[in-house]
Amino acid sequence: MSDVTVHLIRHAKAESRSAWTTDDSLRPLSDKGLRQSAALADQCADLGLRRVLSSPAVRCRQTVEPLAERIGVPVEDAAELAEGAALGPALALLAGLTVEAALSSHGDLIPEIVDHLAAEGMRLEGPDRCQKAAIWTLERSGGRFVVGRYSPPP
Repeated sequence: MSDVTVHLIRHAKAESRSAWTTDDSLRPLSDKGLRQSAALADQCADLGLRRVLSSPAVRCRQTVEPLAERIGVPVEDAAELAEGAALGPALALLAGLTVEAALSSHGDLIPEIVDHLAAEGMRLEGPDRCQKAAIWTLERSGGRFVVGRYSPPP
């Protein structure tokens, strides 16, 4: 299994959940979230990313679309990254990555992934949190994730 770095990005600021009256998976980013997604593209464009995967939720896709466009790759939908998704398939997705990748997901799943990997011995650098538009950079070496670094939102 190749050594890779995976960037787990929590979706940027979205429109209010309580004010949204239709399917929550269609809830888009707010103006602030759109600015955050542009800033994330600037922040991540030179990381050597080869893939961009996203929860199918509109707010997650919108978070990484500027980045994907900047580096010339499509945004790949990954149900394993959806809100409420089970941990096992998400971990399998991470374990199967063979190139540098950015993954956009939600505030329930990302901390669960990070906590699980930390319990397996991954060293955490930074606060144990996951704000909107924040990134957990996970480094895999020798088949296991060894370091997780937190970067606050732009």
